[in-house]
Amino acid sequence: MSLTNTTKRYGWISIGLHWVIAIVIIGTFSLGLWMVDLDYYSTWYHDAPAIHKSIGVCLVGLMLIRLLWLWANPTVGPIERHSKLITLAARSVHRLFYILVFSLGISGYLISTAEGQGIDIFDWFTLPALLPEIEDQADRAGEVHYWIAISLIGLTILHFLAALKHHFIDKDETLKRMLKGV
Repeated sequence: MSLTNTTKRYGWISIGLHWVIAIVIIGTFSLGLWMVDLDYYSTWYHDAPAIHKSIGVCLVGLMLIRLLWLWANPTVGPIERHSKLITLAARSVHRLFYILVFSLGISGYLISTAEGQGIDIFDWFTLPALLPEIEDQADRAGEVHYWIAISLIGLTILHFLAALKHHFIDKDETLKRMLKGV
C-alpha cells in the first residue's frame, strides 16, 4: 500500500493520522475528566493540567497536519453502495470533527492564557498569551471547553458505532479502509 491516498483507498499516512488522533482525543478527554477532581495536595495537581495542555496543543497541530494532508492528496471516493445521504452524513461528521477540535483548542488556549501567561508545551516551547484578558475569561472559556469536549467525545463514540455498524451489519469496506486501506 502507498503512503499517499488514491481516489480508491487511504494511504498509510492518512490511516496513521486517523488512529493517532483518535487515541489522543480519547486519552486527552480521559485525562481532562480525571484531573478536574484532583485536590491541591495531589502530586498530579500541577502536572496533569500541564500534560493536558501540551497534548491538546499537539492535537491541534496534528489536526492541522491532517487537514493539509487532506488538501494535498486525492479525495478518497465514497463506497459505491452508500446512498447520497450516508455520504453527506460522513462528510458532515468529518467536518464537524475539525470544527470541534479547533474550537476545543481555542477554548483551551483562552482558559490557559486568561491570566496573561503563555502555555509551556512539554518544555519544548511556550505558546504566548496573545489576546487581551476578557472579564471571566477562564470561567467562560472553561464552560465552552467542557461542552465542546463532551460533544467531541459523543461524536467520537457515534463515529465508532457507525464504523462497527458498517462492518458487522452492512458488511461493507468502511472500517477496513481505515484499518488497512482496502
